[in-house]
Amino acid sequence: MDKLKHYRQIIQEILAEHSKIKPVYGDITMKLMFDVERDRYQLLRTGWLDERRVYGALIHIDLEDEKIWIQYDGTEVGVANELVEQGIPNTDIVLAYHSPLMRQYGDFAVS
Repeated sequence: MDKLKHYRQIIQEILAEHSKIKPVYGDITMKLMFDVERDRYQLLRTGWLDERRVYGALIHIDLEDEKIWIQYDGTEVGVANELVEQGIPNTDIVLAYHSPLMRQYGDFAVS
């Protein structure tokens, strides 16, 4: 299996697992959004918490230049850790939510 196809599969599996976790508060549903043609993957939260609207990404991942770019990660466990557990090298994972200057001090790819 080629590298990007393998990455797509793992990303989709991880997001699908997170989508099964229903928040304990409010009337909130989890919605998967996969754009395989453009390599954009998101897990959204939508619904209501009392009188307040809840809407936004819990996880947003892009594939760019044969690397996994985690644009946003609102999980406690950390999607990057889950990707590494699935055998993806940390040199292929970019924590895009960290500034380019700070990425050089972490364990993951700079870009």
